Amino acid sequence: TDNLEYYLNLIKNNCQFRWRRDIEDNPEWQQIIPYILFNNGTKYFIYHYLEKASEQRLKNDWMLGVGGHINPVDMAPSIDVLNAGAMREWNEEVDYKGKLVEKKLIGILNDESRPVEAVHLGLIYLFRGDTPNISVKETDILDGELVELKELGAYMRNSGGWAPIVYKEYLSKFL
Repeated sequence: TDNLEYYLNLIKNNCQFRWRRDIEDNPEWQQIIPYILFNNGTKYFIYHYLEKASEQRLKNDWMLGVGGHINPVDMAPSIDVLNAGAMREWNEEVDYKGKLVEKKLIGILNDESRPVEAVHLGLIYLFRGDTPNISVKETDILDGELVELKELGAYMRNSGGWAPIVYKEYLSKFL
């Protein structure tokens, strides 16, 4: 959470696109992942992968953040690649019927505890919306819902990866 502008500039000034298939299992490269928490009132959006999902590594975990990989389309000249990637992922992953009243970067997350996290660097954003009308787009492989902040801890107990870290280091401080 400290010196975010420094790290954002470091990423923006040194990023390069590499094909995911070439670096997905190589911890020498950090893939930048916008990871967007959504909040409406006292509720936060969570989701998880269903049995049909191809992403087996994350199937048993509840996710707090909507996100994914930066793509070449996000790297247009004179465009903020990180913001463009975050907004593209947001629009690809969820159907939100409201206005985003706040969008801010709240932290950067590096977690090397499991192989899937060891090759990804999370840019943690918080989006606040004016309505609770949010759902996942890929209903055949994902299930999502809004959950009260005070109930999130129960979902995080049996999850791994970034969600429990974000919950413990950020969200639980608002209880």
